[in-house]
Amino acid sequence: LLIHVFLCMFCSCPECKGEDKVMQKSGDVIAAEGDTVTLDCNFETSDQYPYLFWYKQEVNGYPKYMMRSYSETVEKAPEFQEDRFHTGIQKKSVPLKIQKLHLSDSAVYYCALQPTGDTLCYTSMVCSDINCLSS
Repeated sequence: LLIHVFLCMFCSCPECKGEDKVMQKSGDVIAAEGDTVTLDCNFETSDQYPYLFWYKQEVNGYPKYMMRSYSETVEKAPEFQEDRFHTGIQKKSVPLKIQKLHLSDSAVYYCALQPTGDTLCYTSMVCSDINCLSS
């Protein structure tokens, strides 16, 4: 079984200020079940202590909060407490690392930046369309 991850970008927030943005490389990442995948998310902000969020959206579902990272702190939702899921701000990026991939990891993954001010803004998304392929 292979896991196919498609990365894309989307921008849809009129409240975002010009200095706040999130960027990803677009393209495909292919990995086998049990492998490790790292989804990149780079950002720019004038905020000295930005908040970055990851969400997971399964087919026919809604985006579910996974975790947020700020300063050197990471807070995870209860269902993502296991050690397979890692994130953390590294200068101007906040990669999401998923280890020992399961078929249940099939989803769309969103990266979001809380811009300067209080409004959470989905300035960009990492769309990880994970499909199982028989080998």
